[in-house]
Amino acid sequence: LVSLLLIGIAAWGIGFGLISSFRVVGVAIAVGIFLFLIALVGLIGAVKHHQVLLFFYMIILLLVFIVQFSVSCACLALNKEQQSQLLEVGWNNTNSARTDIERNLNCCGFRVFDPNETCSSDCFRNHQCQPCAPIIEEYSGMVLRFVGGIGLFFSFTEILGVWLTYRYRNQKDPRANPSAFL
Repeated sequence: LVSLLLIGIAAWGIGFGLISSFRVVGVAIAVGIFLFLIALVGLIGAVKHHQVLLFFYMIILLLVFIVQFSVSCACLALNKEQQSQLLEVGWNNTNSARTDIERNLNCCGFRVFDPNETCSSDCFRNHQCQPCAPIIEEYSGMVLRFVGGIGLFFSFTEILGVWLTYRYRNQKDPRANPSAFL
């Protein structure tokens, strides 16, 4: 479900022109496909009572849990100063994201508006643009808390999946010979 949601949101973002960076969309779609394949491995392993597939599913799901839990905790632990520094580094290192932000938020420049620089925003024609940093910082804290909370929720569902896989991995297949232990 999460993988299909991730793929759908990435396609929606590029379809409506909200995101023009194919690298960001490509990474989101690749992660969605990876999670879908992992879920498929777990499903096939559970249906077929295949011990090796269930073992690899359990190990990969545990690694995904560790990464997702770490990223979620990092999102929830950032303070305003760290968020501001992170946003400024991102602003200085990406041109496509900068163009998307200026166009979508109708602002120019990060901390100060410089009419001598180029900007893709509508307000640039009037030379009465706001800097983008206050607008971005207003939303970044809310988005980081939301993403961290959702990530934390799904990381605990993943650890539940790891526990259930470990718990039921060595059970007998009811369709097999009753004396055989798979």
